[in-house]
Amino acid sequence: MYDLVVVGAGPYGLSVAAHAAAHGLRLRTFGRSMGSWHAMPSGMFLKSEPWASHLSDPERAYGLDAYAATRGVRATHGVPLPVGFFAAYGDWFARRAVPALDERLIDSVAPCADGFELRTEDGEALRTRTVALAVGVLPFREMPGPLRGLPRRYATHSSHHGDLDRFAGRDVTVVGAGQAALETAALLVEEGAATVRILARADRLSWNTLPPALDRGLWPSVCAPHTGLGCGWRNKLYADTPGVFRRLPAATRERLFDSALGPAGAWWLRERFTAVADVRLGQRITAATVTGDERLRLDVTGPEGATVLETDHVVAATGFTPSLDRAGMLSPELRGALRTVGVGGAPEVGGLFESSWPGLFLAGLLTAPSYGPSMRFVLGAEYTAGRLVRGVRQRLRAGARGGTVGRPRTGRKAPVSA
Repeated sequence: MYDLVVVGAGPYGLSVAAHAAAHGLRLRTFGRSMGSWHAMPSGMFLKSEPWASHLSDPERAYGLDAYAATRGVRATHGVPLPVGFFAAYGDWFARRAVPALDERLIDSVAPCADGFELRTEDGEALRTRTVALAVGVLPFREMPGPLRGLPRRYATHSSHHGDLDRFAGRDVTVVGAGQAALETAALLVEEGAATVRILARADRLSWNTLPPALDRGLWPSVCAPHTGLGCGWRNKLYADTPGVFRRLPAATRERLFDSALGPAGAWWLRERFTAVADVRLGQRITAATVTGDERLRLDVTGPEGATVLETDHVVAATGFTPSLDRAGMLSPELRGALRTVGVGGAPEVGGLFESSWPGLFLAGLLTAPSYGPSMRFVLGAEYTAGRLVRGVRQRLRAGARGGTVGRPRTGRKAPVSA
């Protein structure tokens, strides 16, 4: 019986595992190290500043700057780093801070006596007193309704693509107005796609500005302080005080989660994006059908009414929705018992990242509706990891004293919160 099993080996899972290992917990960590980051197309860059992109270990010995030094690279403010470099940093972190990472995936997590039973993708069963679910964003891909159910030959999510060269010579429509959409479109042009267009519901594109210097004098720093999420006092709330965000009224949290840090392109992408000639804003896909000549017909509505366009493929860069229903590795009993927050149905998370089922802890995107926008970024791993492991240790002590581990606080499905 393990003390803790960490499910996931991205920035959050590796950070939680590093803190758990430092406290001497009987630990197993499962997942492919930085898997979703390694799967991104070459040519993509990290949007966050290097100083806001550290994974977390208790001694802060394995930050991104430490890895960059081993490579002879300066991780400099205002200079974007390739995502491949960041993925390699995560692997380096794992080798030093996470003992015996098992790269198998976990297929199921179910309650059992005194904890949880997990089953790996190849059928091995193991038991643990607590679980930290840190599965990243991929289980929560969001596709526009009309594109759901189409074969992947015609419609994919942007996270499905590690390489875009297969679209050379083809007509591709990218849906979305955020960084993933704009960077994917620019890369498609650079990879030789014949036609690339952007289709977005937004009525304009937003672009982040070049970040000001870190050392810029007292008054500018007071008016708009630097944070890992951008400059400004509101961003400072999101970045530095997720615990305060969690105490806001539920309706306020939901509104801020939906609106804060909306879709925007990185400042360094703007010049490259000028190669994308066809940008259609204020447009929404209402239907998608495969034509007789094996193209995709999109029915689109916008300010000027309904139109039709044909394309070879649609890439939906439409983000991720942290819905509990999409956490398919959790057994139906677990999913049915967890309290949720907001209309999206994300699981409710307590002060130390424990769900309403004692012993089941959550990290990353699933906690963003409770803790705020920083949990959608690598930045949030620093706040999460130490607190979550403190919660695990408290739960283990409670179990040793005969408290509840692995049983819900109520014997029936918990109510959905406001």
